[in-house]
Amino acid sequence: MAVRVVVEAKAKPGTGNELVGFFRSILAETRAHEGCMSVDTLQNCDDADNVLLAATWETREQYEKYLAWQRERGVSGRLMEHLADTPTIRFFDVTGA
Repeated sequence: MAVRVVVEAKAKPGTGNELVGFFRSILAETRAHEGCMSVDTLQNCDDADNVLLAATWETREQYEKYLAWQRERGVSGRLMEHLADTPTIRFFDVTGA
């Protein structure tokens, strides 16, 4: 069953557009990664420093392998340089309802 992964990130004050640019620089590789079905970046209309990634993966395990790969490559550390706090990651089963 497919899983929707929602990552909510809070950029350092006034740097939301830079965070979106960072995501833009890495998401081509994400979209090409095995198991990634789609990924969208969403920026809050009322708070530009609040950014969501909404991705659909074939399985949670594939996402977790991808995340480990990004950590090994230092991408997670580079992401944290842009953030005011640790991002939250939530997982939802795609029900097809």
